[in-house]
Amino acid sequence: KLELNWPRMRQRKDDVVSQTCDGLQYLMKKNKITVLNGHGTFKDKHTITVKVKADEEQTVNTEYTIIATGSKPSSIPGVNCDKKRIITSTEALSLQEVPEKLIVIGGGVIGLELGSVFNRLGSTVQVVEYLDRLVAGMDISLGKEVLRVLKKQGIEFFLSHAVQKAVVNGKNVEVTAKNKQGKEVKFSGDYCLVAVGRRPYTENLGLQDIGITLDEQGRITVNEHLETSVSGIYAIGDVIKGAMLAHKAEEEGVFVAETIAGQKPHINYNSIPEVLYTWPEAAGVGFTEDELKAENYNYSSGSFPFKALGRARVSMDTEGFVKVLADKDTDEILGIHIVGARAADLIAEAVVALEYRASSEDIARISHAHPTYAEAIKEAMLDATGKRSLHT
Repeated sequence: KLELNWPRMRQRKDDVVSQTCDGLQYLMKKNKITVLNGHGTFKDKHTITVKVKADEEQTVNTEYTIIATGSKPSSIPGVNCDKKRIITSTEALSLQEVPEKLIVIGGGVIGLELGSVFNRLGSTVQVVEYLDRLVAGMDISLGKEVLRVLKKQGIEFFLSHAVQKAVVNGKNVEVTAKNKQGKEVKFSGDYCLVAVGRRPYTENLGLQDIGITLDEQGRITVNEHLETSVSGIYAIGDVIKGAMLAHKAEEEGVFVAETIAGQKPHINYNSIPEVLYTWPEAAGVGFTEDELKAENYNYSSGSFPFKALGRARVSMDTEGFVKVLADKDTDEILGIHIVGARAADLIAEAVVALEYRASSEDIARISHAHPTYAEAIKEAMLDATGKRSLHT
């Protein structure tokens, strides 16, 4: 009889995290970078105090500073995360047991990823979402396909439901929401995951004390060089405007380092992909179809289903498709959106195509190995250029 060994799974997760952190510590040491572990606070634009212990502080004098403090989970009125039964993504990754029934507030990336994991581990999962669609930042066709597939896997969805409150009663959590007709709907489970987004970690850093300005959402305002309102101090990642993505922050970190070094770097934000790590995965880069419609853009569209791929049939991963959006006059690729097995890896080809302003025809003329998932990209490109797909 096959059984889930949850403690071993958690240990494996912890081991991978430790290996990654150890690798970063090694790189710091290798590159002769001093690391101070503690809470930093600005005293002035060139001075930061770091509380390394409860009764010990160290002072760092700087010429330049990069603020990269990241973000933390958000909540909503009426929902108080006790971190025991009403939890965030942080606690979800360290649960001592697999929930019998998990209520997920939020149908965005984090909610769907963790909901999908626990569904596969045997939990009954219900997702309660305020909007009428999932993953609102991605192309609407991806959200519809993800909804269809995850429903098929057993996850229940309640769209257009506004959560009013969540109450813990012993080992049970009751969530109250209102549907679009204003009718009260109750959900009950042993855990409630609050996944309504994240907010920038910009509090208690002394930012405003030295003149650094924040916007209404608590994000640090920066110029085109990612420099804050105080010269010599830069900000990157989740603390500034834009998608909260690790790879976006990485690009910005390199950008600022090269700027400080006197180089002239660039970032093309339109070429930074977004990925949803469910199974199947979803990924997109460039413009969505809704964005092109809003601009009255003259575009063409092409697509190709995974079920027509030999590689997908072999691995029994036939859900999903590749969708291409291109300029109708010039054929320049404007956006590529994928739902399916290995979408997170496939999107890399799309990023290269977008960054180098390739046309659909350019990619359609490139040989793609057979049998592979990547053939779906070639076929979708052919479909976008005069409906010339070979296998549909």
